[in-house]
Amino acid sequence: MAVNRVPVLKRCRSLGLDPIYLGIDKKSKRGAANGRRSGKKSEYALQLREKQKAKFIYGVLEKPFHNYYLKAKQMKGQTGENLMVLLERRLDNIVFRAGFARTRREARQIVDHKQLLVNGKGINIPSYLIKAGDVIEVKEKCKGSARYEGIAEVTGGRLVPGWLEADLENLKVTVKELPKREDIDVPVDEMLIVELYSK
Repeated sequence: MAVNRVPVLKRCRSLGLDPIYLGIDKKSKRGAANGRRSGKKSEYALQLREKQKAKFIYGVLEKPFHNYYLKAKQMKGQTGENLMVLLERRLDNIVFRAGFARTRREARQIVDHKQLLVNGKGINIPSYLIKAGDVIEVKEKCKGSARYEGIAEVTGGRLVPGWLEADLENLKVTVKELPKREDIDVPVDEMLIVELYSK
């Protein structure tokens, strides 16, 4: 399995991305997203940068990301919006959004380590796409682990999106409805990604 080993803060700086979108409090870490490179960028460079930002935020490699694009293209509505909604529906993203994990990488690890149930069934696929009405919870035997001790205090300040209903005390989240583009707060211009793939 391919693993992205790029240093997170270094990558954030190169993309001009605030580390907070990955669950990292930049106040306690060195380096901020200042986008040091200046000068006029070509249209292609801008499009590529948006794609790299989306891939980096959601932790998706090129081939699966392109597959998301192809799937989004076949769905009704705007391709760019569909793409962002598909990425947001990933199980590892739901775990992060619900506040069960400090960072997106930790959320992916929680899924990989078989600590979750989706509608009572064990799922260990980070890219698993949730549906409206799905209930995701941490397995009973895992709830007492050190990872979840005080998790509510650590992630409680993070705003849980309105389309999710999170119960941090019982480590359970219900998907009330699928997200819409306006519910997704990541700083990505998906139209540039669509333009890039449309060439």
